Amino acid sequence: MTAPSTYGLSTQARNLQWLLTDLVEEVPGVNSVAVVSSDGLLLLSSDPGAGTAEPADRPRPRGPRGASADLATIVSGLGSLTTGAAALMDSGSVKQTMVAMEHGSVFVMAISDGSLLGVHATPDCDMSVVAYHMALFVGRAGHVLTPEVRSELRQSMENTP
Repeated sequence: MTAPSTYGLSTQARNLQWLLTDLVEEVPGVNSVAVVSSDGLLLLSSDPGAGTAEPADRPRPRGPRGASADLATIVSGLGSLTTGAAALMDSGSVKQTMVAMEHGSVFVMAISDGSLLGVHATPDCDMSVVAYHMALFVGRAGHVLTPEVRSELRQSMENTP
């Protein structure tokens, strides 16, 4: 068992927050990031309103209204839609989804436990760099996102003002 931080989070949960912060700060063009559980609940977010990783000097992201709940809803919906499509096409599991729009892009990548990593990025982002860093996050986070840590993160998001 790990010792909780001053915020009451385990080492695993703090490590996931650190990985999310690193993704937001190190990848050019990333506006916001959300980790969503397999049942669609927000576990981790870069939304400044959620009290996590967004740097203070970064401008508020343009859409989805800058809200972690909006990005989580979009990520969950895209994940469900593409999983259903893959099943209908008998194509196996979905590894990544990318939606390019006029004013931005949304990327969704599966995490090993059924959770999803979603990224909202600028239209001029380097998609291969975003996908690469997402894959790094998934590779590092997949084994850490246990049921206990998911529950802890869910509770932490519910208690954030």
